[in-house]
Amino acid sequence: MSKNRRFDDCRRSTGTMKPAEFRYERPDSLADAIELLDDPDSDAAPLAGGQSLMPMMNFRLAQPDVLVDLNGIAELCGIAVENGHLRIGAMNRYSELASYPDLSSLAPLLAKALPHIAHSAIRNRGTIGGSLALADPAAELPAVMLALQAVIHVIGPNGRRNLAADGFFLGPFETALAQADLIESVSIPVSDSASRFGFHEVCRRHGDYAMAGAAVANAGTRPRIALFSVADRALRATGAEAVLARNPDDLDSAIAALEEIGFAGDLNGGPDAKRQWAGAVLRRAWAEATA
Repeated sequence: MSKNRRFDDCRRSTGTMKPAEFRYERPDSLADAIELLDDPDSDAAPLAGGQSLMPMMNFRLAQPDVLVDLNGIAELCGIAVENGHLRIGAMNRYSELASYPDLSSLAPLLAKALPHIAHSAIRNRGTIGGSLALADPAAELPAVMLALQAVIHVIGPNGRRNLAADGFFLGPFETALAQADLIESVSIPVSDSASRFGFHEVCRRHGDYAMAGAAVANAGTRPRIALFSVADRALRATGAEAVLARNPDDLDSAIAALEEIGFAGDLNGGPDAKRQWAGAVLRRAWAEATA
């Protein structure tokens, strides 16, 4: 484990947009990282890409007294095809995943979604595990994982657990992770030639958080539809799925079935606007998937 480093000069007034005082740790193993996160005498936070956590610390929306940097842990990296699944290490960057050979054939929906995530500078630093652990309701990856029936591999003080994406995202910035748990990797089934996928989002400018978005998998067989940035978390549109499973052409009824969703407004618009946008992005993602 690395030697402690104090950031005594980090104590500033909130007006200067500097974080509160914290201790920095950079472990080189999962065991050391979990030990630090599980310390009952500290409020420790894991640092992955830092694209969300560091701004939150600068605004003092997050004030951990120990920052556990995961960037030195080789066990959290790597992308491979194993037993019919694409397994992605939690610390792999978006850009690393986007450049993985044959991604567009192994996981077409993931390949479609990645270019929509923020800007290239963010994609060069942001991590897969960091996005899933943050569970931002407006982020693309949680919805993609729901649509693809992903399994999220978690490690913590009590060992390893495999969590289905369907039960992982509990609310805004809330997941099934326990205090000292870390995402180790995520697995998604390798696509077959019969599956069809679609992805669409609307935003004010490319790179902004989406105002609404939809990810569609298995169109025409066993459709799975996930929406993001329309409710308090990424979620499945199970009513629309049922309609389109019976009749893939009955898109109007599928959009009407979105009424089951508890639409939540944000700075971009209220619940009624979100309802309208959800129908629009579903229509376009479904058209792409069935073209």
